[in-house]
Amino acid sequence: MSLESKEQHDLSPRDSAEGNDSLPSGVLLKPQKESSTDLKQFETNGQHRPYPRIHVEPQEKSHTNIKQFVIKKLQKNCQCSPTKWLPKYDLKKNILGDVMSGLIVGILLVPQSIAYSLLAGQEPIYGLYTSFFASIIYFIFGTSHHISVGIFGVLCLMIGEVVDRELHKAGSDFAPSLEMILNRSTLVNHTLDRTCDKSCYAIKVGSTVTFMAGVYQVAMGFFQVGFVSVYLSDALLSGFVTGASFTILTSQAKYLLGLSLPRSNGVGSFITTWMHIFRNIHKTNLCDLITSLLCLLVLLPTKELNERFKSKLKAPIPTELIVVVAATLASHFGKLNENYNSSIAEHIPTGFMPPQAPDWNLIPSVAVDAIAISIIGFAITVSLSEMFAKKHGYTVKANQEMYAIGFCNIIPSFFHCITTSAALAKTLVKESTGCQTQLSAVVTALVLLLVLLIIAPLFYSLQKCVLGVITIVNLRGALCKFRDVPKMWRVSRMDTVIWFVTMLSSALISTEIGLLVGVCFSMFCVILRTQKPKISLLGLVEETEIFESMSAYKNLQTKPGIKIFRFVAPLYYINKECFRSALYKKTLNPILVKAAQKKAAKRKLKEEMVTLSGIQDEVSMQLSHDPLELHTVVIDCSAIQFLDTAGIHTLKEVRRDYEAIGIQVLLAQCNPSVRDSLARGEYSKKEEENFFSIQKGICVLMV
Repeated sequence: MSLESKEQHDLSPRDSAEGNDSLPSGVLLKPQKESSTDLKQFETNGQHRPYPRIHVEPQEKSHTNIKQFVIKKLQKNCQCSPTKWLPKYDLKKNILGDVMSGLIVGILLVPQSIAYSLLAGQEPIYGLYTSFFASIIYFIFGTSHHISVGIFGVLCLMIGEVVDRELHKAGSDFAPSLEMILNRSTLVNHTLDRTCDKSCYAIKVGSTVTFMAGVYQVAMGFFQVGFVSVYLSDALLSGFVTGASFTILTSQAKYLLGLSLPRSNGVGSFITTWMHIFRNIHKTNLCDLITSLLCLLVLLPTKELNERFKSKLKAPIPTELIVVVAATLASHFGKLNENYNSSIAEHIPTGFMPPQAPDWNLIPSVAVDAIAISIIGFAITVSLSEMFAKKHGYTVKANQEMYAIGFCNIIPSFFHCITTSAALAKTLVKESTGCQTQLSAVVTALVLLLVLLIIAPLFYSLQKCVLGVITIVNLRGALCKFRDVPKMWRVSRMDTVIWFVTMLSSALISTEIGLLVGVCFSMFCVILRTQKPKISLLGLVEETEIFESMSAYKNLQTKPGIKIFRFVAPLYYINKECFRSALYKKTLNPILVKAAQKKAAKRKLKEEMVTLSGIQDEVSMQLSHDPLELHTVVIDCSAIQFLDTAGIHTLKEVRRDYEAIGIQVLLAQCNPSVRDSLARGEYSKKEEENFFSIQKGICVLMV
C-alpha cells in the first residue's frame, strides 16, 4: 500500500467517526485477529483492510400496557422528597437557620399575600390560603432546598385579568350571600348559600385557572417537555417581568390615590387605565394619598438599607409588617374609613372555607389563558431552583420541580387558592437568613396558619392604599433592571433588543400578548443570527497547528494555492445563499471565471478583442491574478452543527462549480451529524474528501 493511499485511508470519515475522541499518542487499538488468507486476499485486490464486523444483539422490547407505563413513569419522576433528606437531617447544624428563615419569610408573606390577592381580583383571605398550601405542598414534592414558593405578583396580575374578563361576561348581578357570610368571624361552621356573589364567582374563576395551570405543569413533567423553558431566555423573562411590573404598578395606582375605577383589561389596558386616572384625578382621596406617601417614605429607604447592609444584618428588618401594623392601628383609632371614606380591607375571616371543586363549566373559557400562566410559573420556578442549586452545590430534578409546582396548583385549587410559583425576592431573603432545607417552608406555613386561625380579623381597618404601596415597593427589583441595560447592550445587542421588545409589548399591549410577542421575536432573532453568521478565511498561527480568522489576527500564515473558509452556523435553507455568495466572494467566483474562460476561447477562435464591461471588468480583474493559482478550497465545517437537504444540495453545487474550473473542494472537521447527513445525501463517493482536521488535510495536499 502506498504512503499516499495509507494517509488517505487514515483520514477517512470512518476513521474519524470511530476515533472522534482523540487518543493519546502511542495508544494503539488492536482489532480482532483476522485470518492471514483474508489479509492476503485484500492486499492482492488492492483494497484497504476492512474493519472487524461487530454483531450486536438487540434488546427485547418490553410489553407493558399504558397503565403500567404511567405508574412506572410517576414512580420514577414523582417522589416524596422529604423521605430522602429528612432521615439524614442534621438537627444541630440546620434547625436554627431553617426556623429563623421560615419565621422571617412567613412574616413577609402575610402583608404580601393580602396585597397580591387584590391584584388577582380576590378577597385578602384567598392570598393567605394560597401561600399556606403552596408552602406545605412544595415541602413534600420539591427538590430545591432554598426557593420560596407562594403568591407571585406577575401571576396574580395575569389571574386578575382573566377574572375581570369572566366577571364582565357574567354580568354584575350577584347575590350578596357571601358578603353576608364574610361579615362573621368564622367560616367553618357556616353553610354557603347556593347563590354566588361577585367575590364567590371571582375565586371560582381563579381556582379554575389555577387547576388548569397545574394540570398543564404536571403534564409537562410527565411528558418531560421541560425543554419548552429554553425558549424563554433570560433576556425575554427579564423583559416580560419588567413590562408586567409596569402593568402591576398601573393597576395599583388607583389604590394609592383612593380612586374607585373599573379595571381595564385587554389590549392597551396600560394606556386606558392611566387615561381613567387622569380624568378622575380631581376625585383623589387626600387621606389615602397622604397615607400612601408616608408608607413610601418608610418602605423605600428601609428596603434600600436591607439591601446594602444584608451582610451585616442577621435578618432583614420586617418593615412591611411594621407598616401594616402601624397603619392598621392608625386607621382603627383614627376612624379613617368613617371620617374620610378611606377604602379598607374590611373583615378577613378566620379558619378555612369548605373545599370546593373548580367550576368545570369555566374550563373552556380559561384553558388557553392557563397555558401562558403555567409556562411562566414553571419557567421561573425551575430557573430559580437550578440557580440556587448550582450556587450551593447540589442538584435538582427539573421534571420533579414541574410536578411539585403543578401539585402546588392542582391541590390548592380545591381550597379556594390561586396560581403560585417561586419568587426571587422571597427566595433571596430565605437564603440570606440561613435556610438549609425546605423544613423552613413548614415554619412559614405555621406562621400563616397562626394568622389564618387567630390574627386575620385584626386587619379589618387596614387601608387598601397600604397594600397597594407594598405591592409597588416590591416591584423595585424588576423596575431596577433598567440599570442593567447598558451592560447588556455591551455584551449582546440582540438580547437587549429582545428585552426592550418584550418589555414594551408586555406593558403597552397585554401580558399574554407580550409574552407571545417576546417568544416569537426571540425565535426570529435566532433565525436571523444563523442567516447572517460570522464568515472568515483562516490562516495558520506560526509554529502551531491552530487556524484563526485572518480578519481578526495579524501575521497568520497561508499555504499557496489553498484557501480555508469557515462558516459559523448550521447550513440550511435559510442561509444557503449567504453561504454560497460569501464563499465565492472570499475565495474565487467559479461562475464568473467559467464565463470568462468561455469568452476567452471564443476570442481566440475569432482572433478579435472584445472589451468587457460591468461584471466582465470584474472578471478581467480576477483573471489578471491568474485564478488557476488557486487549486484547493478547504471548508472548515467545525462550526456547522447540521445540514438539511438544501444545505447538502448547495455543497454539491459549490463543488461542481469549482471542479468545472479545476479547483477541488475539501470538507474538514465535520462532526458526526454533518458526516451522517453527507452520507445520506450521497455527497461524496470518496471517503478521503472529508478530512478529520484542517492540518491533516493540508499535509495530504502538500504530499
